[in-house]
Amino acid sequence: MPTETPEKRFALAHYKLRGKYFREALSEELALDMVLIPAGQFWMGSQPEEPGAMDREQPQHEVKVPQFFIGRYPITQAQWRVVEGYPQIKQKLDPAPSRFKGDNRPVERVSWNDAVEFCQRLSRHTGRAYRLPSEAEWEYACRAGTTTPFHFGPTLSDDLANYDATAVFGSGFEGEQRGETTEVGQFPPNRFGLHDMHGNVWEWCEDDYHESYEGAPTDGTAWVEEDRSETDRVLRGGSWVDVPWLCRSAVRFNDSRDLIFFTVGFRVVCDPSRTLLGS
Repeated sequence: MPTETPEKRFALAHYKLRGKYFREALSEELALDMVLIPAGQFWMGSQPEEPGAMDREQPQHEVKVPQFFIGRYPITQAQWRVVEGYPQIKQKLDPAPSRFKGDNRPVERVSWNDAVEFCQRLSRHTGRAYRLPSEAEWEYACRAGTTTPFHFGPTLSDDLANYDATAVFGSGFEGEQRGETTEVGQFPPNRFGLHDMHGNVWEWCEDDYHESYEGAPTDGTAWVEEDRSETDRVLRGGSWVDVPWLCRSAVRFNDSRDLIFFTVGFRVVCDPSRTLLGS
């Protein structure tokens, strides 16, 4: 049962120079930070001349995105363990699925189905509408107003993200490959205050996978088919094992909704339209 009614008001706070967020209590000891992403519009996808650009990231198209809340970090193993203890909705969850153990490391080895079950349990417990981000919401949140391959700029370095930095992108420099996940929040955030949008773990989105953006929604909603039984789901952001071009803001990959792998995690979105915003 929800701990409070769905009409409860958000208690908004401020990151220094980084906008508004609210903190969802998962237990007496643990919370989930949800950052308010302002409404806006952006060009989704990559330009053909962007280094590493793929056909699946095109055509670049303008999308208008309503405001939403998204997790400041990928879901951690500690957060996963608490929500796994909430009452089951449709399926069981493994309380400790991750290969690389650590309370503040991102949970990995969770399928799209597992991530959806997590969101459903969290929604019922809190009375808020939690879900996976749409692909458009994810890229809009990642870019945070930028148009470069990474929200950091034209290249990436191993002091900015966890990826295979032995490979060099553009004018960057060779670095190290850590060979495992790192604790969330270890690297600098983007302009919206979000961490780990490049590398660490791939993140599930709500969308069914399509080979290109031809016919994609332009309102920020997830692109889903009427029959989803055989469709792949979208993955975003790259991981600790990936070379930098696979960690770009525009990169999109796909896999089956029951994929379980140690490079794959997720973060959650909360719909302000289905709750009451405080001030």
